[in-house]
Amino acid sequence: MVGLNENSNIMDELKRQYPKKFTSEDRAFSIIQRGNKIFIGTGAGEPKHLVRSLMDYLNRNPVAFFDADIFYLWTLNDNSDYFYDKYKSNFRINSFFIGDPNREGINKGDADYTPIFTSMIPELFDRKYFPIDIALVQTSLPDEHGYFNLGVNVDIVKAAVENAAHIIVQVNSFMPRVHGDGFIHISDIDYIIRHDEPLPEYDPTEDSEAALQIGKYVASIVQDGDTIQIGYGSVPFAVLPCLGNKNNLGVHSELIPDGIFELMKKGVIDNSRKSLNKGKTIGSLCLGKSRTYEYINNNPAIELRRLDYVNNLMTIAQHDNMTAINGVLEIDLTGQATDESLGKLFYSGIGGFANYMRGTLIAKRGKSIIAIKSTSNNGEASKIVPNLLEGTGVSTHRSDVQYVVTEYGIAYLRGKNLRERAMELISIAHPKFRPWLIEEAKARNLIYKDQKFIAGPRGKYIQEYETHRKTKTGLELLLRPIRISDEPRVRDFFNSLSDKSLYLRFFSPYPYVSHEHLQDIITVDNAKGVSILAVIQQEGNEKVIGLGQYFMDDDNNYSAEVSFATSENYKNNGISSVLLAHLTYLAQNNGLLKFTATVLNENEPMIHVLKKAGFTHKSTGQGFIELEKVF
Repeated sequence: MVGLNENSNIMDELKRQYPKKFTSEDRAFSIIQRGNKIFIGTGAGEPKHLVRSLMDYLNRNPVAFFDADIFYLWTLNDNSDYFYDKYKSNFRINSFFIGDPNREGINKGDADYTPIFTSMIPELFDRKYFPIDIALVQTSLPDEHGYFNLGVNVDIVKAAVENAAHIIVQVNSFMPRVHGDGFIHISDIDYIIRHDEPLPEYDPTEDSEAALQIGKYVASIVQDGDTIQIGYGSVPFAVLPCLGNKNNLGVHSELIPDGIFELMKKGVIDNSRKSLNKGKTIGSLCLGKSRTYEYINNNPAIELRRLDYVNNLMTIAQHDNMTAINGVLEIDLTGQATDESLGKLFYSGIGGFANYMRGTLIAKRGKSIIAIKSTSNNGEASKIVPNLLEGTGVSTHRSDVQYVVTEYGIAYLRGKNLRERAMELISIAHPKFRPWLIEEAKARNLIYKDQKFIAGPRGKYIQEYETHRKTKTGLELLLRPIRISDEPRVRDFFNSLSDKSLYLRFFSPYPYVSHEHLQDIITVDNAKGVSILAVIQQEGNEKVIGLGQYFMDDDNNYSAEVSFATSENYKNNGISSVLLAHLTYLAQNNGLLKFTATVLNENEPMIHVLKKAGFTHKSTGQGFIELEKVF
């Protein structure tokens, strides 16, 4: 592999001007004293050669220094050497984040974890709350003005460098030069060690069918012109390829992964409609493959800035249409979510997750999305749980959760009461865990004690029945199967009908539909029929404006009774015709041969829709007629 920005003349000239700065590893490390605070650069920008050399230096000089503290944000490298017992007198690790390499050491008590919003760490460096004696960082090659660049990691590294008493730099030709805050002049550097090595690549891509379905659902929420943030994790990363049909997206995100740059190359992300830093992809660190590191090199469309700017709540909130997409470890039935710990196990870190969850809700037309697979541990555990385990850190308050997306659908929680939240989340949980969640929710008095539920395939939400349709007047509808969480929406729908419509459609002499009857409507046995809702989006929530159903005849599995109704305020849009056409399509696919419909004589609008769809008169009764359509 070939490095970037190679110009031997510049390095030669700097060596001539600053000969004492170019030195050996041992000489550089000799300045470390007892009790020093040492900072090590982050992620893909971690100076791996300096870390290896420091361990080697201690192996050869075990009494070189004692009782030092090593600070870092997080690491990609398996630095298990850090936790060897032989080094415990030399230094102790204090990490601001937890990942695979240090999780065991921290939970065993062999290292420390400081829980803190990453946006606040630079200020603590500036105030010398965490005084830094020595910073070990990695940079690009210098330019003709003597400026080196922190490359793929600015995050808290720039603040650490600005506050360090001594700076030791690993200069690596594979490190790109990135616009933004990451420049360091040679006059501020104490020691320079040249060592070229490819940057570590990071590709946690989740390409499962579940991740693809989650991506499709998230893409339905993201709108053209939105400014997006992507959190850590394979599922949020897997969302990005599903945004390929969007236009004029912007980016303001702590992390910039491969998928962001692929969308930039396609023109999907152009940052043209951002409220802040228009035309620029703004981040704080970059993780990806080598082609990504090459793409960001000297690219003026990309800037990496300090975390106290990028993750600042008010910076986030200044972006209109800010859309945050993050994952969590677990979420309970009230909407509390954790991205930090599982019970007493410290698993991850606070990071900037909560800032984006809160900042997007402050922003004009902001949206926060939690995107998760419904299960973990190879399908053996549900990520939607009755309550978070004792000791679990709550990363985001239940009042800050807006959208939750799994491979089974979208739950919108903002403004929902506890019963509605529980039912929304149960409806998108993995089907095998729904009976358990229903019973646990009943035991906690979160949902109705008489909540009906059909377990197994007969109660499954059939995603294949979903479709988007446009009516004759141009009204855009989502037609989807009814869910067990739809009782509040269906109740509002029935309340939108006039007393006459209730009578004509449901032969009901009562002016309302009871909770018990609503339970029967929303609990559909797939072996007996289909119920389809016509919904529109209203302030991020779904509003039901139409209901269509068919149920098989008891004595003939190839014939079904069909019916439909439209909200009073949306009549004459052609909703009934669209519902009937979709129900007919589903019935034919399910092997039915005939529809019948029983209609009151005075229900002329419904008779008109049926006859227009090809239904013919079958029989006449007292006050009603029966029509049929043979497929």
